[in-house]
Amino acid sequence: MGPGGRINVVVVCGGRWHDFDFARLQLLTELAQFAEVKSRVFESYACADALSAADLLVTYTCDVRPPAEQQASLVDFVQRGGRWLALHASNSAITAPSKGGERTFVTPRDFGPVAELLGSQFLAHPPIEPYEVCITQPDHPLVTGIAPFTVTDELYISEIHPVIDVILHTSYTGECRGFGEGHTTDNDPRPVLYTKAHGEGMVCYF
Repeated sequence: MGPGGRINVVVVCGGRWHDFDFARLQLLTELAQFAEVKSRVFESYACADALSAADLLVTYTCDVRPPAEQQASLVDFVQRGGRWLALHASNSAITAPSKGGERTFVTPRDFGPVAELLGSQFLAHPPIEPYEVCITQPDHPLVTGIAPFTVTDELYISEIHPVIDVILHTSYTGECRGFGEGHTTDNDPRPVLYTKAHGEGMVCYF
């Protein structure tokens, strides 16, 4: 936090298959409600200078894969005390099928240490349909007063990198058509909202 309580925020919003103009507008509209927040906006993680002065990183991306030097900047940011709010497909690296080939999306492990930092990496999602989100920790300050709810969205099956502190979860067992991984036979809870501590900082993934 800077002089006078200033909070420097870096927003990274960009990638593939999503309406990032809409997401960017919504994020900046929410941040603009706080006079102490000063935001800088990028479409990728090529923002090392801004990140070095930031208190908070907010990301809404899909298939944005930071190269090694950017991975190191992200790890250093959280290690030194930064907070990272990672939304939706921020944990995804997705390779689309080639034209004329088998229509299967694959999810390469291209995040290096950032996958462990985030606490998860996207593998697949079943067809979009309603599912119930359950409250894992009803007394957690992020969800106080919130009851279980149903949402129609992409239910993420992810590779988990412990230790994460799950706040909201859902459940799913079955196939994820069109993806090379993520087909499940167990009935383990699927994290929807969690935090993960790293060094002096923390990641909150939703």
